[in-house]
Amino acid sequence: MDYSEEQIERYSRHIILSEVGVEGQEKLLNSKILIIGTGGLGAPAAMYLAAAGIGTLGLVDGDNVDLSNLQRQIIHETGDVGKSKVQSGKETVNRLNPDVNVITYNELVDSRNILDIIKDQNYDFIIDGTDNFPAKFLINDACVLSKKPFSHAGIIRFNGQLTTYIPNNGTPCYRCIFQSPPPAGVVPTCREAGVLGVMGGIIGTLQATEAIKYLLNLGNNLAGYLLTYNALTMEFRKIKLGKNENCGVCGQHPTIKNLIDYEQAACDLKTGELKG
Repeated sequence: MDYSEEQIERYSRHIILSEVGVEGQEKLLNSKILIIGTGGLGAPAAMYLAAAGIGTLGLVDGDNVDLSNLQRQIIHETGDVGKSKVQSGKETVNRLNPDVNVITYNELVDSRNILDIIKDQNYDFIIDGTDNFPAKFLINDACVLSKKPFSHAGIIRFNGQLTTYIPNNGTPCYRCIFQSPPPAGVVPTCREAGVLGVMGGIIGTLQATEAIKYLLNLGNNLAGYLLTYNALTMEFRKIKLGKNENCGVCGQHPTIKNLIDYEQAACDLKTGELKG
């Protein structure tokens, strides 16, 4: 492609990296990433992906901006309160980088629409920025069935975690790790547990990093690993995961052929699972 002088200057710090260069930046400009959830995780992920020059960003969210969101969801501002999150996100992204084509889906994902949304632009990579178990299992199953790579992440209190799923390489999916959602009412909500605002920036930016590395085929991704972070101790742990051959969606004899809409209280984790 022919870069404008403005683009050469904008992406100069990428272009001078030998691992990226002109060709790598062109790949980013031709790439399409879908972000499901423009909250604590999706907000910083969207902003750094936009800054990096991802050509198309899909933003999915059915909620409106609430004042309590602003402590961590940095894609929204005080003047955006009451506005749909996807519209607010689109306006912020376009102010940051007009190169980016932002496609908005002002709806919550469920079994009826998620496959159509994923297929809409034939997205190259999916980022799960949701805050509840039903959506996380739904996104996992939809991506596995659609053979789409995606990044899962979650945050709660002072802790965060993420992993990456890459189809056709034998690495575990989200359901391999957490086989099914916990019973409704077992875990507290995020309003009860709280979350340190900067956790979204730390973990969401790592999700953006995973997406860019995947698109450019750089380094080692988190496929087959769970990365955890504790902000109080400032410790990261990288835990190797094994594929569950009995997994209901990606195992040797999968039993899940259709998407499931689970009913579950949103937003927290009791024994290992974190939410955004």
